[in-house]
Amino acid sequence: AEIVRPGEDVTVLCYGTMVHVCQAAADFAEVDAEIIDLRTLSPLDVTTIRQSVEKTGRCVAVHEATRFSGYGAELAATVQEECFYSLEAPILRVTGWDTPYPHAFEWDYFPGKRRVAKALEQVLEMS
Repeated sequence: AEIVRPGEDVTVLCYGTMVHVCQAAADFAEVDAEIIDLRTLSPLDVTTIRQSVEKTGRCVAVHEATRFSGYGAELAATVQEECFYSLEAPILRVTGWDTPYPHAFEWDYFPGKRRVAKALEQVLEMS
């Protein structure tokens, strides 16, 4: 994993296209987010994730797949297991909708900067 944007307020776990969306969302929301490009899902760089979440106390997982049975659930479980006592707020997930993928409306389906920005603001208000 690679920290593509250092930050102090919240850890954002993402990969692929969502890395750029998360960077835009953090700028849009004016949130000091630490954005981690996971780069590989297996093996998962748990050390980088743990160090970041222990620093920020908050975590948002972002991916394009459906919420139900999506990789964000695995990320949330890993963060919960590894960082439970460091968390200051619940782990949030921003994902594609739990529907068949509509190719004609892909940018309405995928998490966009406004949905991600809303989650960043929401997780900061929870503590």
